[in-house]
Amino acid sequence: MDVLVTYDISTEDAKGQRRLARVASTCERYGHRVQYSVFECRIDGVLLERLMSELLLEIDGRRDSVRIYRLGASFEVARLSLGTHVYSGSDPWVL
Repeated sequence: MDVLVTYDISTEDAKGQRRLARVASTCERYGHRVQYSVFECRIDGVLLERLMSELLLEIDGRRDSVRIYRLGASFEVARLSLGTHVYSGSDPWVL
């Protein structure tokens, strides 16, 4: 399957800078960078679970956000979020 991995890591302190580097390094093992914090990956379900597990070990779920989109599916089905949820109220992607 094709997935798009995006992340927003809080870098207000040195720990955040290290988390950012580790998250980028993890993503590089599974796909290729298309923007600073966006990776395209062609992986199977087992590798997706492994990627998510590794990212959960690296992020601070209270401060950081990772979004994984399975391409080819509707946004309701496609979006997997780890860490903070950036939207308040209704989701702007849902019509």
